[in-house]
Amino acid sequence: MNGKFYTPDGFNDTLPEICAFKKETEDKLRKLFLCHGYKEIETPGIEYLDVYSKPGFVAEENLYKMTDSKGRLLTARYDGTIPAARFAAGIRDFDESNLPLRLCYIENMYRFAEAGGGKQNEFTQAGVELMGARGAAADAEVIALAITAALETGIDKLQVSIGQVKLFDGIANQLGLDDATCAKLTTAIKSKDSVAIEKIADSNNLAGSDKELLLMLPDATGTYDIIDSFEQKVTDKTALEALSNLREILDRLDDYDYLRYVSVDAGLLGGTDYYTGMIFKGYTYEVGFPVISGGRYDNTVGVFGRDMECVGFSLSLTLSITALMRQGLKLSLAPADAVIGYKEEARSEAVRLASSMRLEGSCVILDTEGRSAEELDSYAERLGIMTAIYVDGEVK
Repeated sequence: MNGKFYTPDGFNDTLPEICAFKKETEDKLRKLFLCHGYKEIETPGIEYLDVYSKPGFVAEENLYKMTDSKGRLLTARYDGTIPAARFAAGIRDFDESNLPLRLCYIENMYRFAEAGGGKQNEFTQAGVELMGARGAAADAEVIALAITAALETGIDKLQVSIGQVKLFDGIANQLGLDDATCAKLTTAIKSKDSVAIEKIADSNNLAGSDKELLLMLPDATGTYDIIDSFEQKVTDKTALEALSNLREILDRLDDYDYLRYVSVDAGLLGGTDYYTGMIFKGYTYEVGFPVISGGRYDNTVGVFGRDMECVGFSLSLTLSITALMRQGLKLSLAPADAVIGYKEEARSEAVRLASSMRLEGSCVILDTEGRSAEELDSYAERLGIMTAIYVDGEVK
């Protein structure tokens, strides 16, 4: 077979029935975001490489790279957050009294990443960025909107894990751990490797209670009970503030009646360095990656020249639809309402009839193959079209 008929690894065509469902869902999400006060932006599909490759943003090996005609390094859009940060930093006539700034987007993203589990290298991502807002009220608004967005796509089996990166930072400070040790611990916590955590604790001569505190991090999940258990063991101010933030977020999510979807995950540390506080991920079954990712990133816009606290989330629409289909969602396209055929001398009459029916809201196919009346009936039956009209130009 000729290779030109294949798509590259991680890239797929979208079938008509999936495309129709996807566009319908995009419209639902767009309306959802707009009715919460978020204004839609579109950012370029191609950015300068250094927009993403700044320290703590995205590893270059995960970016699709290219050059322009002058040899400058470019990259395909990796996510929606960093371009939104660049956009917000560059707004002219900026009035801080109008904060917070609410932005949303629905765009395709491109990234080299781990494949499988329903994940693609090109995918559609919908998201919001709440910029210039601080505190648990903003955090909770974004989490609640992320949950609502997932429900809007049709996902009802949803579990959202909420963490706080400053909890780990505060514990590390409380225990006097250096950067190298923290890096090893982060890896061990993400992989839930209790043996490695014990070895790190022993190599740093940590007391039994301190080791016990570290061992709580990878497996501690729950709600208020988890916060209570950590508050009994931590003394560092940063860690205590992180726990207070989580408690306040839960209180506010309870106002939305969304506590049934969430749990606190003390070992959720995030996959990028730009998160500065609350972080969360949303999961459903039948896919191997989170369908929702989000958190607080207070320092990102500042990299582009304007200080602004921010929190946001993204939902992979592509991954969500994959999950729904694996969970049993059946997608199909409704047939046209009617098909119109005609004798050649009645062509103008057939075109006018089709146009008139379409203006009234009907989906009408105008035959282009010169089918006879009998052939048109057979064609309509095969496609499930209820009405076949044959225009012969005869006065009746």
